[in-house]
Parts: sequence; C-alpha cells; structure tokens
Amino acid sequence: MNQLLGSFKEKAFTKKWFLSYGTLVIGTFILALGYAFFMTPYRIVPGGIYGISIVLHHKFGFPVGMGALCFNIPLTLLGLKILGPKFGVKTFVSFILTALFTDGVVLIWGPDPLNLHDEVLLASIFGGVVMGVGVGLIFRSRASSGGSDVIASILSKYTRIPLGTQLMIVDSVIVIVGFLVFQDWKIPLYSWLAIFLMGRVIDAVVHGFSDDKTVLIISEKSEEIRLAIINDLKRGGTIFKGQGMYRRNEKEVLYTVVNRREMNDLVAYIFAIDPKAFITIQNAHEIIGEGFKSISEKMEK
Repeated sequence: MNQLLGSFKEKAFTKKWFLSYGTLVIGTFILALGYAFFMTPYRIVPGGIYGISIVLHHKFGFPVGMGALCFNIPLTLLGLKILGPKFGVKTFVSFILTALFTDGVVLIWGPDPLNLHDEVLLASIFGGVVMGVGVGLIFRSRASSGGSDVIASILSKYTRIPLGTQLMIVDSVIVIVGFLVFQDWKIPLYSWLAIFLMGRVIDAVVHGFSDDKTVLIISEKSEEIRLAIINDLKRGGTIFKGQGMYRRNEKEVLYTVVNRREMNDLVAYIFAIDPKAFITIQNAHEIIGEGFKSISEKMEK
C-alpha cells in the first residue's frame, strides 16, 4: 500500500510540485482573508485553533495569527509523536503561512477592513464561504490546516469515536467557549452558521460539482431495459442478482450512472418498456472510473 501511495508523491521542483504548493499558498491566503476580514472583527468563533485565537485576541489583544501559531506548533509536534508521520511538511507550511498572512492582512488593511458594523450575519455567511474555499484548496494540495484536526485525531485514537464526530465536538466546545467569554448568545449561532457553510464549500472545492446520478432499476423486463441503456444512452452498468422480499422470487437489479440530461431519457425509456418498474435515483457525489473521471485525474487534482 505504501508503495502504491508513493507513486503519487510529488517530486520536488516538478510541475506537479509547483502546482501543489501554489495551490497551498493561495489556499492559505484565502483562508487568512476569511479570518481577518470576516471572523476576527465581528467576534465570530469558527471552531478550531483560530476560534481560540480570536477569543484571546479580543480579551488580551494577542495577534490572531501568532496566537494560532503558538498552539499549532506544539499540537502538531504532539500529533507526530502520538500518531506518527501523518502530518507532513505541507501541514507545517500551511499553518505557518496562514498565521503570517492573517496578521499581515490586519497590518496592511487594519483590524476591520470591510466596516460591516452590525452586519454580523453577512460576515458569518461570506466568511464561511471564503474560509471554505481556502481550506478546500489546502486539502486539494494534500495538506491539513492543523489545529483541531490534530486534537480530533488524537482523541479519536484513544476514545474510538469517529474522527468526523470528534471534529464536531472539538469545534462545538470552542464555539461554546466563545459564548461564555463574550456573553452574547448570538455568537454561537453565527459561528455554527459559518462552520456549516465552510464545510459545504470545502466539499464543493475538494470534490467539485457533479450532476451525475446513480440509478437502481428492478423490472420484469430487465433485458429490454439493459439494451436501451447500452444502445440508446451508450452507457454501461452492472447487473445484480436479488430476491423479492415477500415471495423471495429471483430478480435482476440493474445499476447504472447517468448525468442529469440523460436521466430524463432513461426514465422515459424505462416506463415505455415497463410502467411497473421500480427505480431508485440518487445524487452521485463523485464518479471515478471508465467513462467518467480517471483515477489519475483524481490524484492530480
């Protein structure tokens, strides 16, 4: 497995290497804009180490970026010791650049560049989107933003609670800390909104937008439907053997993937052949394989 993964590692100073680190630099700068323009001036606590740093900044005046760096360095070193070399060089580059860019933006444009005044809702919405783009680009470069990722990974190892759940717990605890410090019930609401939007945008940036649909078809006329999919839609698929739940009679289950435009044609073909057919349609988050995105395209993103 390590040998397989090693074939996708970037050689230094190649086109792929420059593209990857260029994406990382752009991602960290955009993430820093989110913290400096939207989160910090309006006391929004977006979870993670920067959530803690924003609280400390407003209580004691610490620079947000340097405060986060003081947490991230020992946390990542602890992660390396406990979890092994999971957090590589890019993670260090990521949180160092994010800290420098965050404080640099404040130094150049001031502590409240946008002057949104009491429009905290706008700040939480656009801040969540901007930070999502930044973190998504960081993930695309195969780096981590550090911080709560490390805490959640360590807790997940010892508690056996899934990593995603641990991240939610850690971020929620930090948001609640912001509420207790600032004594403003609106802060956790704005903060959770920003975290939610950031997560959705991260998914869109990392995986892209897909209009593909996965379709399961159960019909007594599966052979005719199979031929329509192959000959008319020029698509392939897979046939599973199944049993009806009530009578336990043998059935064929057709599985195929089509895009949104082809979906209407497929449904029309199916019901022209068998109006009693049973169809399940789901959105496909991402399709990798023949006829769609290749694995090499996925790994080069």
